[in-house]
Amino acid sequence: MNALPIGIALLCAFQQEPSFEQQLIDDKVSIGYGIAIGDVDGDGKPDILLADKKAFVWYRNGDWKKFVMVENLTEHDNVCIAARDIDGDGKVEVAVGAQWNPGETADTTQSGSVHYLIRPDDPTQPWSPVKLHHEPTVHRMRWAKAGENTYHLIVLPLHGRGNKNGEGKGVKVIAYEKPQNPRQPWKHWVVDESMHLTHNLDVHNEGESECIYIGGKEGIKAFSYTKGKWRSKNSLKQLGKDSGFGELRLGKVEEQIPLLAGIEPLHGNILTAYVPRNGARKLNQAERIVLDEDLHEGHGLAVADFMDQGRDQVVAGWRKPNKAGLIGIKLYIPFNSLWEAWSVRAIDIGDMACEDLAVADLNGDGKPDIIASGRSTQNLKIYWNRTGD
Repeated sequence: MNALPIGIALLCAFQQEPSFEQQLIDDKVSIGYGIAIGDVDGDGKPDILLADKKAFVWYRNGDWKKFVMVENLTEHDNVCIAARDIDGDGKVEVAVGAQWNPGETADTTQSGSVHYLIRPDDPTQPWSPVKLHHEPTVHRMRWAKAGENTYHLIVLPLHGRGNKNGEGKGVKVIAYEKPQNPRQPWKHWVVDESMHLTHNLDVHNEGESECIYIGGKEGIKAFSYTKGKWRSKNSLKQLGKDSGFGELRLGKVEEQIPLLAGIEPLHGNILTAYVPRNGARKLNQAERIVLDEDLHEGHGLAVADFMDQGRDQVVAGWRKPNKAGLIGIKLYIPFNSLWEAWSVRAIDIGDMACEDLAVADLNGDGKPDIIASGRSTQNLKIYWNRTGD
């Protein structure tokens, strides 16, 4: 942490302290590859969806009972899940990725899968998978808004076809458009194929549509949907270009001024914040700030205003013991919008080998809560935000 001048330290001492209450939801998670949040049953409350090793499941808000959507979809592990209400009926549409076999970068029968899950009348019963086109090493996916009432499923493999050690052809980032009948062929097209080791992406609201930010070996690329096509925006590749990004999330330091949080490099130990300073207002003018260098296989990241400061804080989790032998999740709180100083608070140390984490207001109190899945700890937890209670 940056050393705090005495005056700043005294001011920080009077800042509201964050407070989180843990609740264990599941102690029998196999790996907990990926978390999504959305209303599955249409009761107006956000539920938790999880891509686990051999099952895609959801947990009902309130009693947090687990329901299996589909099991044993492919020979190899499941790896990712995307959930969002894209048709306005108050219930999420769900897509999943499986056949996780990152060592096989060429054979599509042995690596990668993309399925859309058709919901039954009763969502607590098994869902019906529809197989879609896929590339090898499918790793992450998100629904992104392309325009009014139009959403695309963005699927991100880890490697390009035939890659060895992150070298070779670029990763094919693919967009899919859901037809009215999801059993019919889906339109799909390549958004980009210029990057390597693309470990994660984020979708950020920017007016009529949304922007996709992709992090990989070369840094960051951003895409917006204009004139019927996902197009590359101004280059952000200088951000993280020396180490690459394993995780990235977009937030704000204040209204209309963005914040980018990252974990560097792939499965890295460094937590960074990219913050526009000296009157700058755009990410391509941002400065890199190292918040922490003591993660080990950082794998969970989110930004949100947990403390009602009017600017976002950063929460990060790692899955293997660090130099002190610890695993867990920590919260990073800026002193001001320039991140000239910050404080760090433990959310969970010792009982969360963080594979993924997400942020959502699960109980409607207006405060974002944290949801995390643990790999070696084999657990799923909610960290209820009690700040200010």
